[in-house]
Amino acid sequence: MSAGAPARGSPWRAFAPAATGLGTLIGFLLVAELLIRIGVINRFIVPPPSEVIESFGRVIVEEHVPRRFLLTLSECLTAGVMITVFGVAGGVTMHRYKLLQQAIETWVAALAAAPVVLAYPLFMVIFGRSAWTIIMIGFVAALPPVMLKTLEGLAGTRKVLVNVGKSFNLTQNQQFWKILFPAALPTIFVGVRLGLIFALINIVGVEFLINYGGLGQLINDLAERYDLPGTYAAITFVILVSVVFFMALEKVERWLRPVD
Repeated sequence: MSAGAPARGSPWRAFAPAATGLGTLIGFLLVAELLIRIGVINRFIVPPPSEVIESFGRVIVEEHVPRRFLLTLSECLTAGVMITVFGVAGGVTMHRYKLLQQAIETWVAALAAAPVVLAYPLFMVIFGRSAWTIIMIGFVAALPPVMLKTLEGLAGTRKVLVNVGKSFNLTQNQQFWKILFPAALPTIFVGVRLGLIFALINIVGVEFLINYGGLGQLINDLAERYDLPGTYAAITFVILVSVVFFMALEKVERWLRPVD
């Protein structure tokens, strides 16, 4: 091993992915800044990253971003809990009752591809112009992937594991909790991640459409004022919401599925 090479297990190896990602982001922003400055990219469509960064402080102070951020976060959290509970329960029910699976699986898959956000007037009639309209649209749009991936995970459990459970005379409930559910957990978490993506997109989109609530409404307000740096700064805060969610989900997954 050469003297200049980092030793195996050195701190650099732990921070290398994060440092590479940060360096790539900074490089991308510098290239974008250059292209905008020399006129390759129209600055009236995409503002220079330096102006977006400068607008963060103004947007946070003048537009009450912490309150809006927490509102959007709470809406996503509520929808996320709902899709996890009802989506996993729905997938388990479909797996247990084959007739039900054959009857509705195609419809659930079709709902996953449906533009649910376009039905926001109907949801407003039912729930009013409130946060529940936003939450329920996010819930309905995000439910199918959780149900389908739960069903896929349970159906994909290796037969040898099921046969081992039968050899120990496990009851149906014991078979589920000790074999099927643990084996399906990785696939279920994939479905929950997909569901959170669907939920966040629809929640912010409906906030934008009905001009109510958190960061989506802020993006709408700033765009109508043609405050491009502020608009892109608000979009960055939406990205932060998704980062918070996926970091939390990763920790939950590690807690439920500890690494050997």
